Amino acid sequence: MNMNIKLINIGFGNIVSAGRIVSIVSPESAPIKRIIQEARDKGSLVDATYGRRTRAVIITDSGHIILSAVQPETVAHRLIAKESNQDDEE
Repeated sequence: MNMNIKLINIGFGNIVSAGRIVSIVSPESAPIKRIIQEARDKGSLVDATYGRRTRAVIITDSGHIILSAVQPETVAHRLIAKESNQDDEE
């Protein structure tokens, strides 16, 4: 049984399971702001910004919304790099 869990650093030592990420988006648009507020109301919001400005919103397959102070492109690059490293090891 292969327990290959890929973890991605989303800033300040916070780690997210790469396999659970559905999307990484910018927090600027009204629909995303609405999603964040709904998650806050439901208790499914994880704020990993440490009081800094939210730069990326990570949506997971479990419906949790994770706020990160790292740019979406940076999180995506880490995700892509991690997948490339996994492919190299196989």
